Amino acid sequence: MNILLVDDHPMTVEGFINALLKVNFNKKKAVFTKAHNCKDGYLAIIKSSKSSKPFNLAIIDQGLPSYPEQSIASGSDLALLIRKSMPDCKIIMITAHTEVIIIYDIVKNVRPDGLINKNDISPGNLQLIVAEVMQGNQYHSPIIKSCIDEIRKKELMFDDFNRQILSYLSKGFKVKELEGVVCLSTSTIQKRVIQMKNAFDVTDDTGLVKEAIKQGFI
Repeated sequence: MNILLVDDHPMTVEGFINALLKVNFNKKKAVFTKAHNCKDGYLAIIKSSKSSKPFNLAIIDQGLPSYPEQSIASGSDLALLIRKSMPDCKIIMITAHTEVIIIYDIVKNVRPDGLINKNDISPGNLQLIVAEVMQGNQYHSPIIKSCIDEIRKKELMFDDFNRQILSYLSKGFKVKELEGVVCLSTSTIQKRVIQMKNAFDVTDDTGLVKEAIKQGFI
């Protein structure tokens, strides 16, 4: 049972190992590979993918020192590399973020088997989470679930165009200026802005931006 642990705090990694030593991986011996930044994680993944013993499980912190030489900026990039090179590997992501749009991006783009907020994790529940994920189930910790539920309340924000529009409005663009930067007509952009105003219960563009910022969408 080959397990990759990536966290920039060595004591956290050691804590994970101590917890996982108590997990029964179908009586298979757990072999741990440790990394504390994106570079070490990248090299470990490349080495494992070229061997006959790919990782079976990876637990990766989202916020890690980057590895610009290989365009690896975060734990998400390492997870995507694993997805490409070791598709059978189960991936659990850990994040300190609670901003709903960041959580949404991880869920949508990385699609980890487990996603845990750091405030939700303990040695005891890590064992249960790993067991759940290794059985083929998906796990979201309570804070993550709350973030996802908040996103679902604002279903319009699943749309990439709407997120682009909000981003540009927050930078001072006017709706009539967006046709040149967003691949939609002005009338379509206006309709989308009206829909978002209704969803956020505001009446003007400034209020829309303020509420979107307040709720963590931009």
